Amino acid sequence: MVALAIIAAALGVPTTASAAVVPVPATATLVSANPADATPHARDGETRAFAQVGNTVFVGGSFTQLRQTASSAWITQRYLFAYDRTSGTMSTTFLPVLDGAVNTLVAGPGGTLIVGGAFKNVNGVSRKNLVALNPSTGAIVDSWVGRSDGGTVRDVALYGNWLYVAGAFNWLNGTAHAGLGRLNATTGAIDPSFSIDATVGRHSTTSYVWTIDVSPDGNTLVAGGNFTLVNDLPRNQIVLVDVSGTPTVLDWSTDKFVAPCASPATFVHYVQDVKFGGDGSWFVVGSNGGAGWPAAYCDALVRFETATRGSGLLATWVDFTGNDTITSVEVADNVIYLGGHFRWLNNPNASDKAGTGAIDRLGIAAVTPATGMPVNWNPRRSGSASMPSGTSNWGSSVPVLWRGSDGLYFGHNSDGMGEEYHGRLGMFPLAGGRTIAPKNPPSATSGNLYLGTASGTLAKVPFDGTALGTATTVSQPAYTAAGATWRVDDRIYWSHTVAGTPTGSRIDVSLFNGGAIGSPWEASGYNDWYNPALLTGAFFLDGRLYYTRTGANSLFYRYFEIDGNYLGATEFTLPTTGQSWSGMRGMAWVNGRIVYGATDGNLRSVAFDPTAAPAAVVSGATGFVVATATPELSWSTPSTFFSVE
Repeated sequence: MVALAIIAAALGVPTTASAAVVPVPATATLVSANPADATPHARDGETRAFAQVGNTVFVGGSFTQLRQTASSAWITQRYLFAYDRTSGTMSTTFLPVLDGAVNTLVAGPGGTLIVGGAFKNVNGVSRKNLVALNPSTGAIVDSWVGRSDGGTVRDVALYGNWLYVAGAFNWLNGTAHAGLGRLNATTGAIDPSFSIDATVGRHSTTSYVWTIDVSPDGNTLVAGGNFTLVNDLPRNQIVLVDVSGTPTVLDWSTDKFVAPCASPATFVHYVQDVKFGGDGSWFVVGSNGGAGWPAAYCDALVRFETATRGSGLLATWVDFTGNDTITSVEVADNVIYLGGHFRWLNNPNASDKAGTGAIDRLGIAAVTPATGMPVNWNPRRSGSASMPSGTSNWGSSVPVLWRGSDGLYFGHNSDGMGEEYHGRLGMFPLAGGRTIAPKNPPSATSGNLYLGTASGTLAKVPFDGTALGTATTVSQPAYTAAGATWRVDDRIYWSHTVAGTPTGSRIDVSLFNGGAIGSPWEASGYNDWYNPALLTGAFFLDGRLYYTRTGANSLFYRYFEIDGNYLGATEFTLPTTGQSWSGMRGMAWVNGRIVYGATDGNLRSVAFDPTAAPAAVVSGATGFVVATATPELSWSTPSTFFSVE
């Protein structure tokens, strides 16, 4: 995980002076990792788009043949078809005839299906790249007049009665529009007030807009593609447009898609897909590009904040794949889904192989919006041992992920998903999924500080935020060889020295509610690369593990995803002032303050505000001594944590 504004100076890139955004994890709902069995299959080409009208799912792409089951005969139906979402049965009445691929679909107003792509004729009638169909019969809605003259439609987005259109065109409805336009969704008529042109392609290639999305409140449009100017303003591959009134290019730009990744001949543009989060306050970008990171956001998933303004903007977080493409993203139910031909996430430290921290995710993944770290959902783009002849387990692209009413639909250019046969398309149902509840340390203002005094023994000391009570000794035989310790919800984690492990130590976790600490288990083999014995103190808060470590006078953090216990591959340094960290021994977060011990045995407290960055998140001027060391109790070991119980 790489690149927050608070480390921008270290990376040598510009940033704004605004406070850092520290997203707070929220309750999320994951779809099942087992794809639905009843979806039909396509072959040749790929699936690029889905839409739903009533109980019918519509599927568009560049495929040419379909079949109902793995053993059914193939039938010819090019580029667009429909099926019943409950039974999976393909429609025998919706049979439109197109002469080119479908790139995008949306359920339009008045019970229509709006189709965009690379076609010239529909049902034998001239309809250039854009058409509205009757979703029952596939007949053209003659009164709908939208068309893209001489240029492919790549994407559409609907908000209210506005239909936003993106592609490789210079004209819409006979009116000059470069790459972007807006239509009346009911009639297809052009909106003359929308005058936003994306021009001048990268590396002397033709400009186009590849992907768009509109915020849930309808006020902001994000667009990505092969352009360098928007209304003659420098906007390299990505732009935000205010569409709340007269459409206007917003003062928002980033240089992270300017620097070249791999060969321009291989990757004309890097921005592959964009999608707003549930409340519209942020959006994500999936990219390709090959080598070039961290100078550019190549082969990465990144989160930006919608309200940020200025130039040279950096992402809130970045998840690098290690030189593999992300081709599609979808945001639903506080989960970000991504698809492509990547093999790992959390992999900034290697190219074309698994580096330290890499988490196995073969072509399909789910991450948390707060940190971009993967959650424990891993169906994998792989087929079964009994795949039908002529099928492929793996392909280069997942052109579309789309959240329908009953699950997450996927379109790809291969046939394996979740170790099953799913030719070119399928769906992960909501049924059988699960809820992820966010976990954090106790938020109470008073409770108990625990201090490791010997192997298997803890001192339990009442603490009201400013002063200590009388300590008692608690025997905890399962808490052995423990170093830095942190409390998260109903469990504790600690650094555990273990001979024979790759680093000589590991992160252990056990349930804890103030009673006996249970037998610990290892917090995921994905963390074997890390040596937590170096930690001299640690606490967890909002998806981050904050810590100090041996031989350094700084406060650090890494992302740490509780759902799967995955540790971030990048270490971040936080700005502080007037505070020494090298002698720290043991830390806890209590009501907005870091309570910590030190080599002198004293216990101290200092205010902590991670959102203050790039200003200091800790100022030593806010600190005070809670208690001085005594012969009975010295706060000079790293095994300190706070609990209500």
